[in-house]
Amino acid sequence: MSMPYTFEPSGKHAKAYSTLSISTKDAVLICRVIRKKKLSTVKRLLDDLINKRRTVNKRYYPKVVSEIKKLLNSCEKNAEFQGMDKEKLFVYASAHKGVNMKRPRRRGDFGSGMKSTHVEIILSEKPKS
Repeated sequence: MSMPYTFEPSGKHAKAYSTLSISTKDAVLICRVIRKKKLSTVKRLLDDLINKRRTVNKRYYPKVVSEIKKLLNSCEKNAEFQGMDKEKLFVYASAHKGVNMKRPRRRGDFGSGMKSTHVEIILSEKPKS
């Protein structure tokens, strides 16, 4: 089964895709901030957000940032395995709405919603134009 990525880069690239239990709105915002930046810059930004040294829109987004950082680390390992140069890697990240599930309760109209977000990260050796 092939993964439904947003686009297919022409050059050498590494991918990571996951469905996460995080806010779609916050994930889209963080992905927009890190898109088309160098890998080293993105890692520093995410570390600063986790350690509360920097903000995005006056907020830290701890859950979203930690989940995206895990996915970025996975994608970095994929790139390392493929023999790509870490210094030349650029990040392309996107987030889309996932499925909404209802936690079942005794009556159908009760219960809390469990939302999810599809997040994909692609590392390529040249920025997408």
